[in-house]
Amino acid sequence: MKKSICHALFLVTAFFCATAIAVAAEMAPDALIKETSQDVLEIIKKDKDIQAGNKQKIYALVDAKVLPHFDFKRMTQLAVGRSWRQATPAQQDALMKEFRTLLVRTYSTSLSTYKNKTIDYKPVRMQSGDTDVTVKTLVNQTGGQAVPIDYSLQKNADGWKVYDVVVDNISLVTNYRGSFASEIRQSGIDGLIKVLVEKNRVAETSGAKV
Repeated sequence: MKKSICHALFLVTAFFCATAIAVAAEMAPDALIKETSQDVLEIIKKDKDIQAGNKQKIYALVDAKVLPHFDFKRMTQLAVGRSWRQATPAQQDALMKEFRTLLVRTYSTSLSTYKNKTIDYKPVRMQSGDTDVTVKTLVNQTGGQAVPIDYSLQKNADGWKVYDVVVDNISLVTNYRGSFASEIRQSGIDGLIKVLVEKNRVAETSGAKV
């Protein structure tokens, strides 16, 4: 995974603190991101354990506040690309499970480093009835260049869900698609699943970023 994505992925977690699913379903996508981001920022800034890297608390925060706002099925489909149709239902389930774990580990191992960031939100271009939009943000870092992060969201039955994140003009889904396609060409769908399982195992045992 490219360094700019790996370095900036921790910023993503600050934007998706869930309130209630029913409330989130009624909110506009930009309002959801803007309103809930402040809640997560407050949690991070006040929780010394998270700042110190407490894995259990970080995983719990990600599980409770981040995951409800991601469409992992669509993200996995887009990352796997055309080969998704060739996968059996069991292989698709395994790919979703391991890809989800991969992203959660990446977010979690970086979350404790999130400090003193401010976020600017750009106006959303959205027409009545739109079900697919992009929310553009700019993350200001003390002593560093601001990082643009764009979120692609689709409206589902249970509200708006993120299906791609573009960090500094690099798409998370597209970035994974290249490495996934290469592995599938070499070892097939099962080979990709095996690689993801191993990455997650190493991250679990060593705490290293993937």
